[in-house]
Amino acid sequence: MDLKGKVIVITGASRGLGAAIARRLAASHCQLALIDLDADSNAGTRSDCAKAGADRVEVYGANVASEEQVLACMQQIAADFGAINGLVNNAGITRDALMLKYKDGALVSKMTLEQWQSVIDVNLTGAFLCGREAAEKMIELNCEGCIVNIASISRHGNIGQLNYSASKAGVEAMAVVWAKELARYGIRAASVAPGFIATEMVMSMKEEAREKIEIAKAVEFIFENDYVSGRCIEVDGALRL
Repeated sequence: MDLKGKVIVITGASRGLGAAIARRLAASHCQLALIDLDADSNAGTRSDCAKAGADRVEVYGANVASEEQVLACMQQIAADFGAINGLVNNAGITRDALMLKYKDGALVSKMTLEQWQSVIDVNLTGAFLCGREAAEKMIELNCEGCIVNIASISRHGNIGQLNYSASKAGVEAMAVVWAKELARYGIRAASVAPGFIATEMVMSMKEEAREKIEIAKAVEFIFENDYVSGRCIEVDGALRL
């Protein structure tokens, strides 16, 4: 897919990987719809993308875990742009904890239902809702394109991240299903699995900018290569062989 002029929706776009992906795609002169909890939080990314060459950039506020808000947001984007050609399901959170923690034979703590549910709601249900609604608009508007889910190396299972691991395994699986179900409409789906990338969500390191650029390159590759669908691209520096 030639990205020039195409309408790409990115969730969690105000910072971290979402912002890096937005800036990368902007250089291809696409049109961007940036979603985060608060539309104003996307102001910095919006400015960066405009400078990078995006044809048009609009910002939206929505909680991806809310069906009502996602429906309204996607409807507004479709109305504003008249098309949706791609979606990057990037929004995500962590609530790390061991499922059970014992010390000297006594239970110290366990992962709470709130810790479990909050991550599943945003990372997995949010990706489902955004993917479903974006695909519906793409089909209605006769727009071929691609949906990219941001997974993680943690989808293979990581100590202290039962909730996060489950959610990221889920978004990868959803991309495979979407690739099969939506192919008849000219819509591809795939995922990118970063290693442990230093984003604002986990830590602050000088190396993070370079690492985020590599993930953004992988997302761009998927969009531009019409023969990539139903696959997960590992971008983890061989952390898992």
